[in-house]
Amino acid sequence: MEKNYFGLTDTGKVRDNNEDTFIAESIAGTNLIIACVIDGVGGYSGGEIASGIARKAILEGLSRPRGELFTLMKTAIIAADAQIMQEKQRVKDYESMACVLTLAVIDLDRNQFHYAHVGDTRLYLMRDHSLVKISKDQSFVGFMEDSGRLTEEQAMKHPKRNEINKALGFGAQIASQEDYIEFGSSPFLPADQLLICSDGLSDMVNKQEISSILLKDDSLEQKSASLIQAANRNGGLDNITVVLVKNNNAPLLHEATKPQLKSDNKKTSKVPLRENPVAVKQENAPAQLVIKEIRHEQKSNKGIVRFLVLICLGLLALCIYLFWRNTEQQGKLTQQPLNADNTPRNAQEIRLQDTLNNLKGNILIISDSLFTSPILLTEELVFNRDTVFIKSKKELVIRADSTFKGNAIVVKPAGKYIFLENLTFENFSTAISAHNNELVLKNVQFRDCANAISSDYPFPQGKFINGKISRNTFKTDSIPTP
Repeated sequence: MEKNYFGLTDTGKVRDNNEDTFIAESIAGTNLIIACVIDGVGGYSGGEIASGIARKAILEGLSRPRGELFTLMKTAIIAADAQIMQEKQRVKDYESMACVLTLAVIDLDRNQFHYAHVGDTRLYLMRDHSLVKISKDQSFVGFMEDSGRLTEEQAMKHPKRNEINKALGFGAQIASQEDYIEFGSSPFLPADQLLICSDGLSDMVNKQEISSILLKDDSLEQKSASLIQAANRNGGLDNITVVLVKNNNAPLLHEATKPQLKSDNKKTSKVPLRENPVAVKQENAPAQLVIKEIRHEQKSNKGIVRFLVLICLGLLALCIYLFWRNTEQQGKLTQQPLNADNTPRNAQEIRLQDTLNNLKGNILIISDSLFTSPILLTEELVFNRDTVFIKSKKELVIRADSTFKGNAIVVKPAGKYIFLENLTFENFSTAISAHNNELVLKNVQFRDCANAISSDYPFPQGKFINGKISRNTFKTDSIPTP
């Protein structure tokens, strides 16, 4: 079986030493994989030392995974930061060293991964031929790119692209800052790929070229080498490090196979087509005698057989007619589904819900040729998919019908990641109802909505609950993000 994780690092074409390091290995005794890229901050003395300290601290912290993974990951990163600070104080030459990192722990038993991130190394998820950047660059240029104010090409060429806001070794006392480390988790489905890389790759190779390499039918070793070759071909201005992980679990759904008929040569005999097969079922009787008896019955009962055949044909025709009439009536009744208020659903909302239910892949691009704004809702739209990206090329208004008082969108617990872009919700009591799902909005507006978003947390009764509700990161703007 092909190895499902691999890491590779390269000095690049400009630098003399490699301040990057990585982790790509499984945790003994488990089905967990550690994937991590650590970048010693370029230009600072001791960057290579800082990345080495961080690597050792993470391996020690995750060597015996007991308890919550997020807690173990956070503890390991805080320990790495503390050890880097101690080394800076001990050796004067290292007083400016620091490092950034992205750490992922992949749980193949549960088909999911958890990640922790500080700085501008990156985590990408490749699913269904779509490459999605999961982590957020903690830098000015990264914020401008993530918010859409800079294109990917502009960010790659920006003079301040290497200036970072957060790193290990900055003396920020990260143990007391809950939002210093970016945490997250996501489903990791069969055939998904994770890419973790240093900015030596992401500053040199755009997403389109990265995607084309990851989609090749190559081994992870070959893909890693191709990514580094692409970065060096485009200049190789920094150290280049990549770690790849692939979920090689079998898909949960399998294609049905056609059952094969079993034959038993001992009990089956060939019967001429002109003879009645029932003759074979006559046990302990000579075949010739049985056939003669059947032929005699056929001659004597020929008229009766014809009469019975005609009756059967008539009954069959009657059944077909009744079935057709019943189907036609049901089609008329279901042609316009009714909601709770018995208001007929319109064609656009029916088409939108059907499109979501039958969507191939995870991305729905809404165009004028498919839907006309506004879409009136008489019933809530239900999202029951693991991951959904809905992007409208222009502003698409989703408006509540005058008789409808419910939610516009209800995200079921099965929905783990929902992305909405260029949608406007009007006249809803609650526009989006979620169930502890990850929700990302871009250029989304709410007009005359009493409540924009509600999130439900259904907990089992009589159980002890531990955890927290993190602060949301939604931001308002007076102009749309380009």
